[in-house]
Amino acid sequence: MNWKEQVVLVTGGSGSFGKKFIEIMLKEFQPKKLIIYSRDELKQHEMRVGGFNHPSLRYFIGDVRDGERLRRAMHGVDIVVHAAALKQVPVCEYNPMEAIKTNIMGTSNVVEAALDAGVKKVIALSTDKAVNPVNLYGATKLAAEKLVVQSNAYAGANVTRYACVRYGNVVGSRGSVVPVFLAQRKSGKVTVTDDRMTRFWLSLEQGVHFVISCIEQMHGGEVFVPKIPSMKVADLARAIAPQAKIEIIGIRPGEKLHEVLISEDEARTTVELKNMYVVQPSEAMWFVYDWESKGKCLPDGFRYASDTNTEWLDIEGIKKYIMPFEESYSNGN
Repeated sequence: MNWKEQVVLVTGGSGSFGKKFIEIMLKEFQPKKLIIYSRDELKQHEMRVGGFNHPSLRYFIGDVRDGERLRRAMHGVDIVVHAAALKQVPVCEYNPMEAIKTNIMGTSNVVEAALDAGVKKVIALSTDKAVNPVNLYGATKLAAEKLVVQSNAYAGANVTRYACVRYGNVVGSRGSVVPVFLAQRKSGKVTVTDDRMTRFWLSLEQGVHFVISCIEQMHGGEVFVPKIPSMKVADLARAIAPQAKIEIIGIRPGEKLHEVLISEDEARTTVELKNMYVVQPSEAMWFVYDWESKGKCLPDGFRYASDTNTEWLDIEGIKKYIMPFEESYSNGN
């Protein structure tokens, strides 16, 4: 793919992922135009004055709940990266209809607008919480995944194709536990919900590069899952605040002990490649199952879970991930 000829729109473009995606795109790929679509004028202003003022950038105020605004924004767009979402688990639990309106109806609007505008590729960001969901956030992301994947069926002869990327916790993203632990260590006490808890772990840079790679490779209908390490949340607390006391406060509503990126049922249609898994739709007349010639099928009963992962980060490994946030926090940013 020649990125220099592409017009790219990012929903949620002023969020943690969006900013890093824009930064890497400008530095490494130089697309023809990059459109930042988000509803927060303050974050867009802060991006502009913070150095995101390249001539190829366009700032578009809009909400994914607004289908007409999306259609206007997608005029002439080649690629859409759908990163807009309400993602805080407690907020989604307390405001369920708001989560549904943004994460499900908003995704539906993105799908429809892209089809109407003749966008070539749409890739949506999902989460491990969409697998066997126990909270509303996970349920909305599961529904969003289904919307995106099955939308290939009615794209028909149109050029538009849809796929998803599903991965785990992102180090230091907005609302993540890293800033919480950094703030708590001043008091000498860090709170962990359960010392058995494990999570999948990757950096923003890893997430962005994985999404870019999947855009280049997608046919339409896939859910791409990267091979990433697991870590114990208690080890994360120890890495950030080694001198602090760890207080176990009990698991929160809607929280799992361990996360799953591929369930046993999905594994039946999943292909393993060197650096990722490709979850193919179970039955789709429009999908060409040629990923199977590029990798290997998974054994019966396979489950990609954070507690049984083969790759782990110890405390020293975790420290390498959190070092940039340590420096930023120390500087008062």
